Amino acid sequence: MNDSAFSSVNSVPIYTIGYGSRTLEEFVSLLKKYEIDCVVDIRSKPYSSFKVEFSKQALERGLPRYGIRYCFMGDVLGGKPDDLECYTNGMIDYEKCRAKESYRQGIVQVKKLWNGIHRITLMCAEAKPQECHRTKMVGEWLAEENISVMHIDETGVLKSQQEVIEIIQGVTSQLELFRNSY
Repeated sequence: MNDSAFSSVNSVPIYTIGYGSRTLEEFVSLLKKYEIDCVVDIRSKPYSSFKVEFSKQALERGLPRYGIRYCFMGDVLGGKPDDLECYTNGMIDYEKCRAKESYRQGIVQVKKLWNGIHRITLMCAEAKPQECHRTKMVGEWLAEENISVMHIDETGVLKSQQEVIEIIQGVTSQLELFRNSY
């Protein structure tokens, strides 16, 4: 799926963000800080009973007031798909998701938005990118396509895809050491 026309045209990264415990004002402030003008919602279920201001309908209405476009793509890039073929023993299998044609088309749509609007962010609920499919599933695919991915972490700081993967690998290594000590 590598398409050098996409990766060579735009030197601006694709950003990711999770709203976590942020207020809408804090969220928008971060979008403005990084000059993001399009939010691509990749939550499978685009609503929150705890943070109603981050529901799909609220974001569709609210973000344009700040000059930010909203686009929902959780149906094709969400981390909890309805398709049972995306699971192994009840657990999400990112490789199976990535093999789906709908997922591939979702990535193509993200690339088109990125090249047309230039500053997009993939949004999910988890504030820590190392705990979210936007890193492990979508970010990995984009990185394999030679597209720079920058994650806005829970503190508002940018971390590269590689930095977040190293955090994930470090946590995994520590867990293995802990398990092996008993």
